[in-house]
Amino acid sequence: MAASVARVLLDSRLPQLDRLLDFRVPAALQGDIAEGVRVRVPLRGGRLTAGYVAELSDTSEYAGELEDIERVVSPTVALHPEVLELARSVAERAAGNTADVLRLAIPGRQARVEKAYVPPELEPLAGSSHDEWSALEPGTRWVADLAGGVTSANGIAVGIWATTIASLVRATLAKGKQAVVVVPDYREQRQLHAALVDVVGRERIASLDARQSNADRARSFLLAGSGLPTVTIGPRSTVYAPASKLGLIVIWDDGDPLHREPLAPHIHSRDAALQRQALSGAVLVFAAHARSTAVQRLAEIGYLESLDLPRANRPKVIPADLVRDQEGRIPSIAYSAIRSGLAEGPVLVQVAKPGFSTRLVCASCGDPVRCQHCTGPVRPRRYTNLGDSRPDPACAWCGRGLGAGTCDRCGGSKFSEAGSGSGKTAGELGRAFPGTSVTVADGEHEHLEVDARPRLVVATPGAAPLAVDGFRSVVLLDGASALMGERLSVVEDGVRQWRAALALAAEDATCIVTGASTELATALNRPSTAGFAAAQLAERRELGFPPAARVASVYGGSSEVARAVSSLDGMPGVDTLGTVSVKGPQGQEEVRTIVRFTYASGHDVAAALRAEVLRAATGRRKGSGRLRVKLDDVEPFEGADGS
Repeated sequence: MAASVARVLLDSRLPQLDRLLDFRVPAALQGDIAEGVRVRVPLRGGRLTAGYVAELSDTSEYAGELEDIERVVSPTVALHPEVLELARSVAERAAGNTADVLRLAIPGRQARVEKAYVPPELEPLAGSSHDEWSALEPGTRWVADLAGGVTSANGIAVGIWATTIASLVRATLAKGKQAVVVVPDYREQRQLHAALVDVVGRERIASLDARQSNADRARSFLLAGSGLPTVTIGPRSTVYAPASKLGLIVIWDDGDPLHREPLAPHIHSRDAALQRQALSGAVLVFAAHARSTAVQRLAEIGYLESLDLPRANRPKVIPADLVRDQEGRIPSIAYSAIRSGLAEGPVLVQVAKPGFSTRLVCASCGDPVRCQHCTGPVRPRRYTNLGDSRPDPACAWCGRGLGAGTCDRCGGSKFSEAGSGSGKTAGELGRAFPGTSVTVADGEHEHLEVDARPRLVVATPGAAPLAVDGFRSVVLLDGASALMGERLSVVEDGVRQWRAALALAAEDATCIVTGASTELATALNRPSTAGFAAAQLAERRELGFPPAARVASVYGGSSEVARAVSSLDGMPGVDTLGTVSVKGPQGQEEVRTIVRFTYASGHDVAAALRAEVLRAATGRRKGSGRLRVKLDDVEPFEGADGS
């Protein structure tokens, strides 16, 4: 006998609707209803709302009359059981809504794709010959410091890290299991896709990418949910891919800020992967060129084991500041490295900022210019259309123009540009090396690959292209500028960005870094940054800052925030870092209190704050306001520094 009751999870942002609601299955829909399908159901007032069938039953605990499901949107399963379980776990940890997580996990419906889709017929893969993967038993968790270097795959240049992960994926698929690999953005995804095509074939790859069409994303989603031995790759939301036979989860470069989800409930892909591994029993690997402090904490408590892989020879990095008689932004040793590298092939010069000048200062006293609206740093901007290069200053935070501003310190009204960005540096080096082709790679100039011919590539962090056979020299400028600021992870990010650039070098390349201390130079030269990450974590532990402790930011009206924070009174390992006034999402006046707590108290803190969010959302008293909670919120510690 068919089920007569469907328990539906609504696609709603309202916290009070974050639960299963019972609806009657009418006789006309009996043949189409199944767990995981999309439906439309009526709510109070007759309004129809989208949802997913989470469970089917013959009975209901609701004593009243059940409403009928209005219609089945699609008979194709969109919500898989393992994804629902993960979404609930993630939402509980983050004091958020399950539906908000599913909104990240499930793409919109594509009716034509669903009707036409037929799973591919896949031939079995032969087993992997890589002995280094033999220790990766189901349920184990690892951290891997992967070597740099550039090779080729499927006709393009790729990092050796991509081919290493591809071989691990192949070993997983050969066992009949599925794999999920999460990368920061499309650049890494492009390399990984090429490496995977070479070892598992294109038909086994489900690629989820914001740049692809909705139809292509839907096809990849259906392939990932087919249960076939396939690999799903993509950015942070890929961690929720509907892989029912999951054998491997890989997070590449978890320290990249692109792994942080900006939408509620603001879960980092690293935390979602940890929960998915606990639920699925898959192998979990965190791999990177530079280890994050969060992963180092997990290694120190024994939750992750170190995966020892064969290491390639690394080019030695020379800190220019520790060499005698080296002065100026581009010291003589850097010019020598560029000159020798150009004799053999392409050279990479990485700078801290894009554009021409990097900041605006008062012409009289030299103080940085601040925005009159939000006190943010004012940046010079240049329009290059039709050869116009007039500076157009604007705030880096709020985007407002400078207007008729004056210096806060001396009252001066004349300002001058200072600092050198990618454009200005490219001009300087072009004049220093006449006849040499100069390529700028930054947010406005995208280059994914360059050939092996001699050329200068001036790039900002994360924007450098790959060079066939690697760059012959790598020069990392503006170290002091990159390490300035009050952000909690400024030094950690600097080392991560430098290591990523050095990974693009040829094995025998000359590498120079400016503005690096002996400690940082050591971290760049060692095969692993575990020691550096441990030292950074020790500093955080002394201060009680993330990731040594967890934090939650509570936003809203002063009374609602005070009430929510008071609900945590008496919990062990919980304290607050103070209350400040902030602007809300719609520009409204709010307050924010940062709560700090231990990992052991995380479940109780999340539950208590979630209860207060529900109370504020359903309260009827006059003046009650909305309460917002962001667990593991690093924005107060990682805000723009104005350097």
